Amino acid sequence: MWSREELDRYARQMILPEVGPEGQARLKAASVLVVGAGGLGSPLLLYLAAAGVGRIGIVEDDVVELSNLQRQVLYASSDVGRPKAEVAAARLAELNPHVRVEPHPVRLTRDNALELFSRYDLVVDASDNFPTRYLANDAAVLSDRPLVYGAIQRFDGQVSLFHYQGGPCYRCLFPKPPKPGSVPSCAQAGVFGVLPGVIGGLMATEALKLLLGIGRPLSGRLLLYDGLEAEFREVRVERDPACPVCGDEPTIRELTDYEAFCAGV
Repeated sequence: MWSREELDRYARQMILPEVGPEGQARLKAASVLVVGAGGLGSPLLLYLAAAGVGRIGIVEDDVVELSNLQRQVLYASSDVGRPKAEVAAARLAELNPHVRVEPHPVRLTRDNALELFSRYDLVVDASDNFPTRYLANDAAVLSDRPLVYGAIQRFDGQVSLFHYQGGPCYRCLFPKPPKPGSVPSCAQAGVFGVLPGVIGGLMATEALKLLLGIGRPLSGRLLLYDGLEAEFREVRVERDPACPVCGDEPTIRELTDYEAFCAGV
């Protein structure tokens, strides 16, 4: 089952009693879809590929810009102007040729989300805007896929796991999006370059734990990180029985216009 090269590659991971050959085989058979190959997606994708996740999908329609390189460690100066999905797929294939990488150079929309999510065991939301976060959440619930979530701004970040074994979803935590313009984007507020590495690494940790079936998942918990104070704290998140998408009597049964929803239209 394992080549000599694979045994050498994964030796430090397979020696862990919590992983072993059986766990490594689970990773090899698993599939993960990552939405976004920017700041969070860069370290996340690198660690998933390095760990030996068998099939990795990348949903990203953007191109590499010079301003990305301060934090998006998948890319180099020579990649400026090239599609991120294409560059990321090539970089991951170079890192680990045993991993099958599937680039999807498109924007996640209500027209393609359910079909894309259905192809993978687990979805990771590494996006950077509220319409995509609500879309990814609703698509994860409707397609019955667990969703690893992360977000960053300035020196702060957060991580959680949604729709896992009856746990809460993103809407249980944030029933309504913030008012338009009330939360600045990273382009407006800035982001500390190393912060995506911290949060992206935590997201990768949660994804790998879930695929391996080990440890305590972040379901029902929102992990907050303050980089300036070097502090972590945790907020409990309860499933809302009245949640319109994952509640006892859901009213959201199909995907909608999330740009309009987040704009308050």
